[in-house]
Amino acid sequence: MHFPDIIHNLPEAIIPVEGLRGWLAQSPAGVVVFFVAEETCFVPPHSHKGQWGTVVDGVAELTADGETRSYLPGESYFIPAGIVHSAHLPKGTKLVEFFEESDRFRLK
Repeated sequence: MHFPDIIHNLPEAIIPVEGLRGWLAQSPAGVVVFFVAEETCFVPPHSHKGQWGTVVDGVAELTADGETRSYLPGESYFIPAGIVHSAHLPKGTKLVEFFEESDRFRLK
């Protein structure tokens, strides 16, 4: 599945992970990001405020609080604030994620 043009017409975020792109919609309560792994990538361990996501296409292997689990299309996950987590995303994986911080990402 490809994200439609209405998603790609959103502002693009600066994502500090090689091979990962994201387009976002912001509000004072948080930000929704539509991610595409253009190459297989690894998001290193980090933490921040709460994060909820769902897999649109591909597979997301998430490690949160020392536990690793794979999520398939249609499956969702929640990472509470302050939990250290990382991700392995094969090329072609697409995610929609909500971050509880409206300034989580800067715009390109």
